[in-house]
Amino acid sequence: MKIFPAIDIKDKKCVRLVKGDFNNKTEYQMSPEDQAGRYKNHGFKNIHIVDLDGALTGKMINLDTIQTIVDKFDLRVEIGGGIRNIDSIKKYIDVGVEKVILGSAAIKDKNFLKEACEKFPNKIALGLDAKDGYLAISGWKEISNQLTLDYLKEINDYGVSRLIYTDIDRDGMKQSPNFNETMKVAEISKCPVIISGGVSSIGDIKKAKNLKNVEGIIVGKAIYDGDIKLEELVKEDA
Repeated sequence: MKIFPAIDIKDKKCVRLVKGDFNNKTEYQMSPEDQAGRYKNHGFKNIHIVDLDGALTGKMINLDTIQTIVDKFDLRVEIGGGIRNIDSIKKYIDVGVEKVILGSAAIKDKNFLKEACEKFPNKIALGLDAKDGYLAISGWKEISNQLTLDYLKEINDYGVSRLIYTDIDRDGMKQSPNFNETMKVAEISKCPVIISGGVSSIGDIKKAKNLKNVEGIIVGKAIYDGDIKLEELVKEDA
């Protein structure tokens, strides 16, 4: 089970949103670089980063910060947030990130996802954010009429290397992930799944370990709020 401690970047700060709402955010004092260093010092190998500025603008505003984290700490970074073209993917891969996460752009345009997977084998992760079984797009402001499982069946042979599944009603709420829906996704998916959204305790991590085709779990707000201690969490990281 890979543990992915999370860093969400907004205005050069670490922030956490509740259900993806930019009006309901908590800012933390530590810079993204310092937080990445903290994760590295505790022994984590993977890290999940979301560029919230990128999600809002579609521009790579924090590329320099990502590069610093990769260069300085030798962490395996997966990065998402507003990545909408092949050029942006290439820039992230060129600075050394392990996986580039595509979300809304891939859902709106399956051909973009297919092209990205062909051009960058084993580098593309797909972020599926769902509410009541339907995919959410555009920073979760829009719920599509596309059922998550139907979309997954359509793109299952494209060559996505990792799937990140988030139940947005759980995100930032620390009410435990939606394990039932995650299991449905993992059962269909031809690539390994990462659980995201709502992790509240070490118990959630232990439960995730027993799920088939689940590669790892993302932990965010529970770390920042001190509900999960990094010393305990890293023991679950394999």
